[in-house]
Amino acid sequence: MSANTPELDANTEWLSQEAYDRLSAELQHLKGPGRQAIIDSIAAARDEGDLKENGGYHAAKEEQGKAEARITYLSRLLENASVGEAPQGDGTVRPGMRVKAKVAGREMEFIFGNREIAGDTDLSVYSDSSPMGEAISGAKAGDKVTYQAPNGSDITVEIVDAEPYTG
Repeated sequence: MSANTPELDANTEWLSQEAYDRLSAELQHLKGPGRQAIIDSIAAARDEGDLKENGGYHAAKEEQGKAEARITYLSRLLENASVGEAPQGDGTVRPGMRVKAKVAGREMEFIFGNREIAGDTDLSVYSDSSPMGEAISGAKAGDKVTYQAPNGSDITVEIVDAEPYTG
């Protein structure tokens, strides 16, 4: 597989090197100091006494559950990620592209692929496994495709442009 044209199977997500590095650092923090901080806050809350009415304890346990879920998600994502440069800018919609489209007549601009590649951008992200994502994957500038929304409506998407997302 070329670094410029990632070919992904159903279990693989494309990530830029920057996104991979950022998520790896987050995972290491969550597994180390982040996990320890939660353990410490649970222990401190437990020392306060009655656990049934201890809001701090329950909040810390909820935070622990969220952190463990994020650790599991990031571990799977990073283990199965295809890391490399964004695809070439030939106007074809692929993961890692910034897409301009008319969706049901409304102009939109979004990133196509995993939400984690977006970083701090304000752009929306559409997954390649979403109904719209499956319909537009591989489409080129000028193509019109139709997909069925979850409510049963047919929605037409016209690809205006697709260029590599550079973050």
